[in-house]
Amino acid sequence: MVLSSVVRRDPRWLLLALNALPATTAGLLLPAALASAVDMALAGRLDRGTVLWLVGLAGVEVLGDAIGVVLAAAITASGATWLRRRLTAHLVALGHPTRFEPGDAVSRLTGDSAIAGGVSVLAVNLGISVLTAAGAITALALLDWRLAVVFLLSVPLAALLVRSHLRLTAADVATYQEVSGELSARLVDAVGGLRTIAASGRADQEAERVLRPLPRLAAAGVGMWSTQARMIWRAGLLLPAVELAVLTAAGFGVVAGRLSVGDVLATLGYVALGMTVVGQATLLTAIQRARASAQRLDEVLSTPVPAEDPPGGAATGELVLTGVNVPGALHDVELTVAAGTFVAVVGRSGSGKSALASVIGGLTRPSTGRVRRGGSVGYAFERPSLVGTTVGDAVRYGTSRDHDEVEAACRAAQVHDVVVRLPEGYDTPMSAAPMSGGEAQRLGLARAFVRDPAVLVLDDATASLDMVTESTVERAVESALPGRTRVVVTHRAATARRADVVVWLDGGRVRAVGPHSELWDDDEYRAVFG
Repeated sequence: MVLSSVVRRDPRWLLLALNALPATTAGLLLPAALASAVDMALAGRLDRGTVLWLVGLAGVEVLGDAIGVVLAAAITASGATWLRRRLTAHLVALGHPTRFEPGDAVSRLTGDSAIAGGVSVLAVNLGISVLTAAGAITALALLDWRLAVVFLLSVPLAALLVRSHLRLTAADVATYQEVSGELSARLVDAVGGLRTIAASGRADQEAERVLRPLPRLAAAGVGMWSTQARMIWRAGLLLPAVELAVLTAAGFGVVAGRLSVGDVLATLGYVALGMTVVGQATLLTAIQRARASAQRLDEVLSTPVPAEDPPGGAATGELVLTGVNVPGALHDVELTVAAGTFVAVVGRSGSGKSALASVIGGLTRPSTGRVRRGGSVGYAFERPSLVGTTVGDAVRYGTSRDHDEVEAACRAAQVHDVVVRLPEGYDTPMSAAPMSGGEAQRLGLARAFVRDPAVLVLDDATASLDMVTESTVERAVESALPGRTRVVVTHRAATARRADVVVWLDGGRVRAVGPHSELWDDDEYRAVFG
């Protein structure tokens, strides 16, 4: 399905095929033209037309090959880009978490999409190879039908070789693609935790974990290339054997006066062209890789997207969670938050705070249960990824806000003074804007504020701020975004004290909901804050 979609969406493969026809025709005519030139030389005469014909055919073949290379690169790049867009859109639609690890998803986006994106080119090349072989057999028949009969005796053996190669490489190619994705997933995990790995002194153990699938990858690679090597040497043996048989028949033709010396030379050329498909071991392997890559892409694209909650399920700013479950994180969460409420989410490490914030913000879809939220959501993280060419672009990312709105959001997040001290202010490239953890957090807050959301979710987004700055930011938010619902994941008792209501999580379940002053009487609640 994926491969056929790639072929259908870009009809330029027809241009590639049409361009290949003159070059293929020239290639088929070349041995005959060369035979005429040899016969002319042996006869001791010079026929300018024969020479020009030979040179012209060679020129057409070279020009066609050059154009074909450019077209093939463009078609492959276009197919890979289209697949990456489809895959990215579907992965985003699937939400978080999914069964596709980040590294594995990257492997499918990069490697598999590039391989499957070139299937049109591979199909055209295979078709041209088959057409060339058929043309070569026809040319042999035109020279002497006996030559074609002798050559055709090798066709069943050649077909057996091709079929055996495709069958033997299928499993190895699929395993190679799968293990490559697994390696990528492990590597991405390791890169994300480099500081932790270095601090714990477990670099060797982590390297061993990342490289553990390597023997399987090596075995699959060895199997794949060994099969290709067997195909090559068997084809290498078959070609001389067929050439010897056909040349023997051609020799009898020369003795009988049916063929000239030049015809013998043409016969050699046509035998080589007729064995084109058998000699395309790398092409056959590439086709198998494209099929394996397409299966990996289809595995993602065929995964159903969870149904969206119907719009209008809650009043603006209201949040209603009913029977929400996230495997390994949340269990049977029931929660109702009135519009305009300041909610603090607290709990011990691993209690599910970030998972709850992610569900409320729409970044994670629960496995079961329902989430209704009224209006748009702004989200800020503990370690924000600041995407954009300039600092201003990073703040307005995903919106069309103008400079004044960006500046107002930065003032509310208490980061405007930091930005204006940069070399070019809001136009400073992000690569030239080094920021501390607290400054990056405040820029992430500004990015959430500028969206003017009905619900603002802050997942430890003020953890790097001192308490005075955090309090100032909160007052600025109340001023800049009055009446908004705020959900703040926090470890600070002072933040929980300022909240209207506290949601206390324990082991992924809501243990209690109420004002901080009431919960504070519980010894276990106080222990949450150390």
